[in-house]
Amino acid sequence: MSSPKLRQGFLRNVEFSARTTRILMNAWPPFVGAGIRVEHIGADFRDARVRMHQRLLNTNIFGTHFGGSLFAMTDPFFALLILRNLGRDYVVWDSAAHIDFKLPARGTVHATFCIDDAILNDIRSRTDGGDKYEPVFQTDILDTRGDVVATVSKTIYIRRKPRPDTAP
Repeated sequence: MSSPKLRQGFLRNVEFSARTTRILMNAWPPFVGAGIRVEHIGADFRDARVRMHQRLLNTNIFGTHFGGSLFAMTDPFFALLILRNLGRDYVVWDSAAHIDFKLPARGTVHATFCIDDAILNDIRSRTDGGDKYEPVFQTDILDTRGDVVATVSKTIYIRRKPRPDTAP
């Protein structure tokens, strides 16, 4: 049985720069196969932007983007941004997700993810005593005309790890 420290994965303990993170994500096979490109991750890990061109490997039988690829392009970003801003004293992972398809997605689509000081301060205050907190974040996937083709809601599990001075 693995130790609790390893359950969240060894890569969470490696702090790559935003640029290196973007490069590695763009080489990640699920993103490559779906045609997902991480265009930007802010140096402070407060925002990210992704796009996906429509191509044979992400098109469904209706000639639109495969829904799983639309979802995949939004999958890791809120958890990544929050984890990098809160640091190693917190456990952060995706708890639940929901996607609402609004319009057929054709051509190039993109999504933006942002967190700010107010969000981070709220998380810290709600988890300071070790309680879990599961905020919901939303982002829209837009086509080149700016129309919303899907809205993705992500529930992120966040808990502050016990402080060494308060551990039993």
